[in-house]
Amino acid sequence: MVDKKLELVTLTERQQKARRSRSVAIGLALAVLVVIFYIATVVKFGHNLTGTM
Repeated sequence: MVDKKLELVTLTERQQKARRSRSVAIGLALAVLVVIFYIATVVKFGHNLTGTM
């Protein structure tokens, strides 16, 4: 078996900040999508549920 060393990349401070900003933006976008889908589901099925009770 060949022992391969992993090449690790060291990011600069600026690259780390950019990565963090992208991660936060993606997280916020996902949270907004979850809220939109939740609201759409409540609007679509909410009126049907209130009529059966």
